Amino acid sequence: MLQIRNVKLEDLPYLVIIENLCFIKEEAATEEAFKKRIQNIPDSFFVAEEDREIVGLINGPVIHKPYISDDLFNDLKSNPASGGHQSILGVAVATPFQKRGVASALLIHLERKAKLHNRETITLTCKKDLIGFYEKLGYMNQGVSESEHGGVIWYNMMKKIH
Repeated sequence: MLQIRNVKLEDLPYLVIIENLCFIKEEAATEEAFKKRIQNIPDSFFVAEEDREIVGLINGPVIHKPYISDDLFNDLKSNPASGGHQSILGVAVATPFQKRGVASALLIHLERKAKLHNRETITLTCKKDLIGFYEKLGYMNQGVSESEHGGVIWYNMMKKIH
């Protein structure tokens, strides 16, 4: 059965493996980036486990503006107690567990936590082929993002939660 919990520092090696399975090197979060996120935003960084094995992750800081900007990948501050926009910098699921609802479960879990803290929206960027997936979960396509992360075209996706 799938369990979702807050990240712990000892999860780090598994997070790096899953991230590198799901993203090319230019897009993937580094071990150092994950370490910073674990230290600064453990309240919005979750892992999915099945039989005590980490099979997926979701993370992102709460930001003051409604769209993700590339500086977030380096400059990270602790989340405010309430308000703001819950961003998602990454959702990744280990290959054998993809297409089994893990990413959706992680997104729903993050949304519940965001509601508890009175966040205005959940905001993320995705590649064109994932727009439909996020739309099924209630996200609205806001057009092409200004992000140049990894040299890829990203789309702003947003979901109002209040």
